[in-house]
Amino acid sequence: MRHELMLGEWVITSDNSGGIGEKPMDFVQAPDRLTAKFAARVALLEQWAAGSEPEAVLLHNFSGEEQWLRYIAGVEDVFAEARIENVQISGSSETNIATLQSAIAVTMLGRRKQEGRTGPLEWYVYGVPLVGEAVLLKAEQLADLKKLSEARASGLIESLWPIGSKGIGHEARRLFGEDINSVPGLDIKKSAGPSTCVLIGFRKEMAGQLSGHFGKHLYPIHR
Repeated sequence: MRHELMLGEWVITSDNSGGIGEKPMDFVQAPDRLTAKFAARVALLEQWAAGSEPEAVLLHNFSGEEQWLRYIAGVEDVFAEARIENVQISGSSETNIATLQSAIAVTMLGRRKQEGRTGPLEWYVYGVPLVGEAVLLKAEQLADLKKLSEARASGLIESLWPIGSKGIGHEARRLFGEDINSVPGLDIKKSAGPSTCVLIGFRKEMAGQLSGHFGKHLYPIHR
């Protein structure tokens, strides 16, 4: 479940993962680096949803000392993909107890840099809701962090809202305060796992530029 905390100009976001990793008893077998990357991806998208830019990361590693560097690499992969530099990374590892399953939490601290939108926006879904193995097999369908970062910086989009495990319909209801009818081509109830898709808000006059920037995985919302 998605949570964020706002303290004045500070925005704190977090995501965690349990039972996913390289340990024999993990429910889902996946590289530790990839597990950390997707946890960091969710926390970053929540920063952007709040109009914030991350300045520091706290990595909570319950898996063991040997996982630490792999987890750090996964967090750094996200910042490299999003073209974000100079983010401090710190945290701690559980080294006293040998856990049987992997567990990690990524907390980001950032400062709000953007004001809220000042007028009505149009909304699309960018990316496809994916979960489990499909996240790896259909990576080209994920919302691209670099493209999102560029669109925010250029003013192509005004706002974004990440989709999580409860699906497009649930997050759209949180954002708009009402149910949406459909998103043609997508299942609005399907889990989007580690925020494989996002809602993007834009001014109507920018609509013609969106497909050229984001590509084919752009879907209008019917409200």
